[in-house]
Amino acid sequence: MSAPVHIRVRRVTDSSDPALAAFGQIQERSYYAPDMLIPPAAFPHMVAAGRRGERRDRILVAEDGHGRVLGGTVYHLLPEAAFSSFLAVSPEWRGQGVSRALHAVRLHEVRDSGLGGLFADSVFAGRQPAEDREAEARTGTDAVIRRRALHALGYRTVDVPYWQPVGGPDGGPLADLDLLYQPLDGAGTVQTALAASTLRHYWSTWLGASRARQEAEALAERAGTYTLRLLPAVETPGYWQVPDTQRHLR
Repeated sequence: MSAPVHIRVRRVTDSSDPALAAFGQIQERSYYAPDMLIPPAAFPHMVAAGRRGERRDRILVAEDGHGRVLGGTVYHLLPEAAFSSFLAVSPEWRGQGVSRALHAVRLHEVRDSGLGGLFADSVFAGRQPAEDREAEARTGTDAVIRRRALHALGYRTVDVPYWQPVGGPDGGPLADLDLLYQPLDGAGTVQTALAASTLRHYWSTWLGASRARQEAEALAERAGTYTLRLLPAVETPGYWQVPDTQRHLR
């Protein structure tokens, strides 16, 4: 397939925009565990709400010259930094520069909003359960390739013990993820306080303010330092490189 002549990225501001449903279908096709993501049914509500307290939700779509949706992204502008929930490109259009176009536009808004950078989290293949690897392969994606692509976009792995508080087996912590960050100033470190504060605001929507604060404080305590190194996005934090008997999820 030839590359699209033109990729147009725009922010969706109308909750009835048909591009939301088209992006929702791409999301469902692009990720092996779509039930772990913000459901497409919530997209119109996010667009209509716009701002919830200190959180501003954003949905961008990338279209070709005929208005066909090629991909999209959901991200959130928080008080000090942004957090990317998801970015997906239609399987037929991968490798055509769609991800990079979407990423460039959201970075531009992050910068214009006066924020420090963009956080995300991503599965590390070395901790991914075998059944998840098999499910992901069926969608045509791969955790190793994805982390290489994220590194190429500018993300780096935050060297901190990280896991999502809920979502794993029996509702426990989801521990196959690493926290990533793209600093707008190109720094090789990130302040622990910035990471903890951003996660507190991000988590509060679905954990509640009290639990989100507890989890963010726990992450800062695990960090044990004011400044965190930024590693290549293909690497995992040092915490995960020690024997299991020396690690504790709390």
